[in-house]
Amino acid sequence: MTRSVSARTFPVVCVGGSAGGLDAYIRFLDHFPPDTGAALVFVNHLRATTTLLHEILPAHTKMPVALIRNELKLRVNHVYIIPPQRDLHVWKGDFRLEPISKPRGWPDTITVFLKSLAENWDGRLFAVIVSGYDGDGADALEAIHHAGGVIIAQQPDTASQPDMPESAIASGWVDFILPPEQIGVRISSLISPRHARGWGAVKTHV
Repeated sequence: MTRSVSARTFPVVCVGGSAGGLDAYIRFLDHFPPDTGAALVFVNHLRATTTLLHEILPAHTKMPVALIRNELKLRVNHVYIIPPQRDLHVWKGDFRLEPISKPRGWPDTITVFLKSLAENWDGRLFAVIVSGYDGDGADALEAIHHAGGVIIAQQPDTASQPDMPESAIASGWVDFILPPEQIGVRISSLISPRHARGWGAVKTHV
C-alpha cells in the first residue's frame, strides 16, 4: 500500500498496552496537556472483554474521548480507544476497523496499528509501549523508527506486567525509557516547545 497524499500531517501518539495498562494510561494522561495538537490512540489488546476505557479515561483529560468506529476521522486534541476483537488501521485520515487477524494466542493489534501508521500517516509518530504480557508492538518499532517516529517504553520497574516494555526495549529501537508520568510530559515537550518548560517537573525513578 502506498502512502496516501491526502493523509493528515498532525502528530499521532499510539499508546499500546494490556495487563496493567490502565494504571499507565491514567498516569500518562494526567501529565499530558490537552492542547498539543496531537491525536492520541489507545490500543489495549483485548480479545473478548468489552473495553471500558472510553468511560474511565475522560476523568483524566479535558480532551474528548471516543470509542473508535469504522471510518471515524482522526482529529487533533482527541483521544481514541480501540474496540475489542478488532484490528485497527488508518487510511486517508480515517480509522479502519477489521476483524482481528489473530483471534487465538496473544493478540498483535498494537503491532498491526503501528505498522499501518508507519505506512499511511505523514505526520509525526510517537509509539508508546506500556505494561502488558507478551511482546505486542515490538515487531513494528523498526518501521516506526524508519518513518521518523519517536519510540518510548515504560520503565519496566514501574509496570505491573513488564513483558511488553521489556520486549520493546530488547528490539533496540526504543528512544526513551520512562515512567508513565514522564512519558506524557516528554512527548508534549517534543511536539510543542511551549510545553517544554514542564519537562523535568516530574521526578523519574531512573
